[in-house]
Amino acid sequence: MKKGWFCLIILFAVTLMSISIGLAQEYTLSDLYQQALKNSEKIKYTEENLFIAQMTKNKAWAVLMPKVTAFGTYNRFTEDKYVVSTTRLPAPLPTISNNVLIQPEQSGTWGVRAEQSFSLSARELNALKIAGQSITKSEYDLDAAKSDFVLVVAVSFYDVLKAQKVLEIADANLERLKKYHHFVETRVKVGELTKTALLRAKGELSGAYADQLRSANALQLARAALVRVTAVEPDFQLKDEKLPVSGMCELNSLRQTALDERADLKSYDMQTRMAEQQVKYARGAFWPSVSLFAIYNRADQEPVSATFNDESILGGVSLSFPFFEGGLRIAEYKEALAKERQARLAYDDLKKSIDVELKAACLDLETLKGSLKFLEDQQIFAKDNYNAVMKQFENGLATSLDVMDANTLLLTADRDVAKALYNYQIANLLVKKTSGTLLRFVHVGK
Repeated sequence: MKKGWFCLIILFAVTLMSISIGLAQEYTLSDLYQQALKNSEKIKYTEENLFIAQMTKNKAWAVLMPKVTAFGTYNRFTEDKYVVSTTRLPAPLPTISNNVLIQPEQSGTWGVRAEQSFSLSARELNALKIAGQSITKSEYDLDAAKSDFVLVVAVSFYDVLKAQKVLEIADANLERLKKYHHFVETRVKVGELTKTALLRAKGELSGAYADQLRSANALQLARAALVRVTAVEPDFQLKDEKLPVSGMCELNSLRQTALDERADLKSYDMQTRMAEQQVKYARGAFWPSVSLFAIYNRADQEPVSATFNDESILGGVSLSFPFFEGGLRIAEYKEALAKERQARLAYDDLKKSIDVELKAACLDLETLKGSLKFLEDQQIFAKDNYNAVMKQFENGLATSLDVMDANTLLLTADRDVAKALYNYQIANLLVKKTSGTLLRFVHVGK
């Protein structure tokens, strides 16, 4: 009775596991792109840089707006004080004495001040333009970060598929060696083979078990890496779909596309323009500054003196020009010139690097494309060779060494085809990433 319940529990557990596996979410590469971009800390970090750039432009606009300040004070004295003022009139008129208030018991003032300062060089407009360019640069940086991240997701995706395929190959190799070991063991018992052949078969079988374990652990690591990058659930399933691959790499066409589409190159170009504006901004510090202000002032006091003015409105203009600041403005101007030179050098260096990257990506793609056909042919030959050798071995026409060589050739061919197939997909995406069209190819929104 207990045994029946135990079997029922085991059956129920196996059923639940099967249901959970069947309900595991299946993802295509495009699904993983969207999932990863929504959850990536690196992308969110870059998006915050864009938000900061937008706030910097708001601050630049604020400098162009008049600054309005309200102020107020209240004073409470210990006592009110008077001084006696004597007025001597010509005789025979009497002398007149008056008490003049010099300190009230309490007083207060409040008012509003509007002020606007600007340089005669209009450098504030240069700062506003720099802020706008900074937003554009941050948008390019975000696109570049997305492009890099999408390639990382694709590599992780194909690493998992590659690890799955390698594990399948290891399982198939293990099954072949189990079958071979059983066949050798049977023939040793009847005296057709020596014990040396059995020891060789056992050694190869033990190596196959170790290889299967390594492949299984490599698959777990690849799945964990994909979960870390994309934040998908651990029991995910992947849909292996072959991406459309373009024809031959037209290097000249791709080079022009990269110059027009690469987000990081556009970012460097915008950095150069910002550096030019920064030079103008630093040069504007040599011009005078003008301030316009208007003040409304209201006052109250108790007791009120005879000359008390309770309300006043005034406006004014001030001009300031620092003649000497210890060489600060000259240093800032020369620093801006140096940063402009740096920006141009960085832009030119990236253009040259892109050309090399694009050429390397195209050569890698063409190499994998050409070698994949030969590796697939080798795989077919290796399978036929293994089947033929096994039949010869069963009939006593081939040795154990011939079988092991044929199995090793087949194992190597299977692995090489699997690696080349998925590396070819990655190389195709790398060409698109290097040419600046990866986001458009994978339909990732900006």
